[in-house]
Amino acid sequence: MKPPEIIPYSVLDSVNDPADLRSLSVAELQKLAGEIRDLIISTVAATGGHLASSLGAVELTLALHYVFNTPRDRLIWDVGHQSYAHKIVTGRKEKFATLRQQGGLSGFPKRTESPYDTFNAGHSGTSIAAAAAFAEAQCLKGEHNKIIAVIGDGSLTTGMAFEGLNWSGDRKKNLIIVLNDNEMSISPNVGALSSYLNRIMTGDRVTRFKSELKNFFKSIPGIGEQILKFSQQIEESVKTFVVPGALFEELGFTYVGPLEGHRLDYLLKNFENVKKLEGPVLVHVITQKGRGYKFAEENSPTYHGIAPFDVETGQTLPSVNPAPSYTEIFGRTMTELAAADSRIVAVTAAMCEGTGLEKFRKAHPGRFYDVGIAEQLAVTFAAGLATEGLTPVVAIYSTFLQRAYDQILHDVCLQNLPVVFAVDRAGIVGEDGATHQGLFDLSYLRNLPRLVMMAPKDENELRHMLKTAVGCGSPVSIRYPRGKGVGVPLDSEITTLPLGRGEVLHEGTDLAMMAVGSTVYPALQAARKLAAEGIGVKVINARFIKPLDAELLLGTAASVKKILTIEENVLDGGFGSAVLELFAQNDVTGITVRRLGVRDEFVEHAKQSELRAQLGLDEEGILRAAREMLQK
Repeated sequence: MKPPEIIPYSVLDSVNDPADLRSLSVAELQKLAGEIRDLIISTVAATGGHLASSLGAVELTLALHYVFNTPRDRLIWDVGHQSYAHKIVTGRKEKFATLRQQGGLSGFPKRTESPYDTFNAGHSGTSIAAAAAFAEAQCLKGEHNKIIAVIGDGSLTTGMAFEGLNWSGDRKKNLIIVLNDNEMSISPNVGALSSYLNRIMTGDRVTRFKSELKNFFKSIPGIGEQILKFSQQIEESVKTFVVPGALFEELGFTYVGPLEGHRLDYLLKNFENVKKLEGPVLVHVITQKGRGYKFAEENSPTYHGIAPFDVETGQTLPSVNPAPSYTEIFGRTMTELAAADSRIVAVTAAMCEGTGLEKFRKAHPGRFYDVGIAEQLAVTFAAGLATEGLTPVVAIYSTFLQRAYDQILHDVCLQNLPVVFAVDRAGIVGEDGATHQGLFDLSYLRNLPRLVMMAPKDENELRHMLKTAVGCGSPVSIRYPRGKGVGVPLDSEITTLPLGRGEVLHEGTDLAMMAVGSTVYPALQAARKLAAEGIGVKVINARFIKPLDAELLLGTAASVKKILTIEENVLDGGFGSAVLELFAQNDVTGITVRRLGVRDEFVEHAKQSELRAQLGLDEEGILRAAREMLQK
């Protein structure tokens, strides 16, 4: 992949720090916004990344850094999908071409990367809680810096965001929450009027007048409080009719908006006024996802997170692997199984496209549920459906399923309900980095009683595992990786696998490789190379992490004295640990076991192939580990 072309920019070239913004005119800032968009588009076309959200937040980013004294004033991003412009104007412009590449810039805000990244992000709904804590800390330390959280309308659907609003609204600390609303449309006239009204309502004169009038009413003996209450009721009634901010006002926030998010003159004046307000304030800004790039404007879901693409056509670059993705196979199989079984329903958390359920939604619209960015709700909702005789399949990425652990334990497993967890993006995810790697699900799920756990070696086995899961009658998780399948033919008939049974793919007695999921084929390839050298390696596709195929694994340990377990998961509590526990429970002795997986660390961003090589989980790494064992 060639790096993006370096283009001279008339304004951007002079901006190396937010302080540089404050010497620019509004016209220059508007030109700068266009140049930043050009840089984001050309870079993401080469690296892939979160395009549409970042394009929509350029003017908002410039206005915030222009008005507030960052990094002394704390700017906290939610998720971080929209933070590319922020990275560019905070001293990382020259490194922006390394975005999401090994050793380069993270795709998300990261405290170790810049002092302007106040709080790490990657998962939705965290910004308000973090900002509330910063506001409390400011008070405890006697400091008076501004605290600003930027959260999108999608993230606002998370329970944690509402908890943060409820808490911070009640605490009455100085806190500014910017709601970046990129799903609503707003006409120029409405935007102009709204911005004009809010410039008036947040100005010094009106704020001071309202405060003085309130004090005057309170001073009237006997009837002052009643007059004040009546005047507030009238004001609230008018506000509810004119602006959509009544909910936030009820939660204790001063509501400002909606503001047109691509008019820098409106944003600058309003933020200057907001900066002077006391207590919690919510600023509602309307932006357009994909702004400035027509393909992203017309189809923002596709360009939310996109692989490298051609800027002129908007088309993603062709993959060298023609096989369908695991996600695509999952969605296709779900649709097929649901056509034959009316009890099957699909549940996801704002990830219909990402989990491959578009076809299911179109084919079975009455049986598809998208609950928003609310993983806890998704799991308990599925549990409720299961109690009524339905078979819910909950499709959530591994990294996001972590957020619903209590619900999996308490609402599904404890009640032994037949909920299927389709755990997408399990294992090494790649360029999204540490916040998104799916390296923990084997460990955090394996300890739960009654839960059956599977991992397919290829896309064909995924189909059979899905059929097995929906007919299992108990809680089940199926984990599968991000990206393309192996490219094997798909069986015309989907069958049920025997529960807790693995399979032997290669025979040998010098060494046994017990692999699971995406590590099976690399193990098999390594075994074939060793066979060519006269070394016999037994390769087992475990299929099931729980229950393990005790008969197969114990029988192997009786005949092969050197065993290598392989998994794309942290070693602590994972598949290899399960194998060791099985051997310990059955008093197996006289064998050597080595576990290959991810050690006690977080894995940063790089291509999947680069990370597997780095962690020793590709064919070469498995060969190296096998030879080390054989030499000993």
